[in-house]
Order: sequence, then C-alpha cells, then structure tokens
Amino acid sequence: MATGTHSVVVPVDVQAVWDYVSDLEKWATTVPAYKEHQIINDKQSIWTFEGSVKGIKKTIQAQVDITEWNEPSNIKFELKGLSDNFTGSGHFTAEDANGETVMTCTVEIHAGGLSGVVLTPIIKLAVPKVASRLTESIAHKIAVFS
Repeated sequence: MATGTHSVVVPVDVQAVWDYVSDLEKWATTVPAYKEHQIINDKQSIWTFEGSVKGIKKTIQAQVDITEWNEPSNIKFELKGLSDNFTGSGHFTAEDANGETVMTCTVEIHAGGLSGVVLTPIIKLAVPKVASRLTESIAHKIAVFS
C-alpha cells in the first residue's frame, strides 16, 4: 500500500475551505494527471487520469465514492480502479488555526493482482507527490478565490 499525506495552512477560515472543497467542480481539474471526470450523483463520480511513467503513457479510470461529508471539516472517500486492479481511500480535513485553516489531504492506494507487483513501486513514489500537489493546488485556488 502507498500512502501520501500533506498539510498546508490556508489564510482563510474553515468555512471558506469547506465551501471550496465540498464543490467537486471547483477543484477537480487540480488533481495531478487529471484528464476528465463525470459526476454520477452527489456521492459518486468517475475520474480519468492520464500520465506517463518511464515513457509509457497510461490512462486510468477510477470510481470515487464519497463516504462521509462532515461540514465544515471532513470529507472521506473511497477509490476503485475501473481500468486497473487497485483500491484506495482518502480524506480531506480542515482545522481552525486562529482564523486560518490547516488543510490536510491523505490518499492511500493498494494495487492488487499480478499487476500490483509491478505497479506498487511506482505507486509508492507517485502517491505522496499526488497528495502534496493536490493539497497545494487546492490551497492556492482557495487563497486566490477568497
């Protein structure tokens, strides 16, 4: 399993962070390797990512299921690979810090099956970077729009 966690201080209150991250359409395009997404309903969506590893281009589709919405401080989700054998989970948290907000993103991915043996080393390198880039990008967008 690969895990990535990243925290950043956002110079706005917790409610402003919640208003942004609770609307998927506002930040979907900031996910690293993002290609497109499709909203199925308010708790389920399909995401398509495209990237290259060592010169090999790969498109990956994942189903994202929101499992908890706890306004204004916590969103939990689960991931399921549709194009590849992987599962995962993650969450966003927002904590008040004297009028600012400490926002944390955690993502965990587990590659299964025979391809998991090959993918696990790559995933272990990629997931921490994805968590960091996503958190920083969302924080930047919130600071700009608030």
